[in-house]
Amino acid sequence: VQLQASGGGQVQAGGSLKLACTASSNAFGAYALAWYRQTPGSQRELVAMISNVGTTIYTDSVKGRFTISRENVEKRVYLQMDSLKPEDTAVYYCNLGVYASGDYYPNEDSWGQGTLVTVSS
Repeated sequence: VQLQASGGGQVQAGGSLKLACTASSNAFGAYALAWYRQTPGSQRELVAMISNVGTTIYTDSVKGRFTISRENVEKRVYLQMDSLKPEDTAVYYCNLGVYASGDYYPNEDSWGQGTLVTVSS
């Protein structure tokens, strides 16, 4: 599965960005989708997830500020990021995987190249 993320850029604190990710999977609608982020020297962190039936989960630090959504016909997943903070600065990756028993299981072969988000104070 190939994933293409876009929409990153540089914004000031308090600003907004909307990330988009397009997947090549023919079974897109059957999978859960997630956004992760990673900073240098840190592990990749799950930011938000949306299941195939629309269940969403968010890491605590972005709750109320970020919104994940999906468009199955277009095979796209979005991440609307509002009230951005400098600590949101990272490379953001999308992933297509499985949501089961309250956990998200990423497909390690479907990370894509990531998109850089830089938030200045």
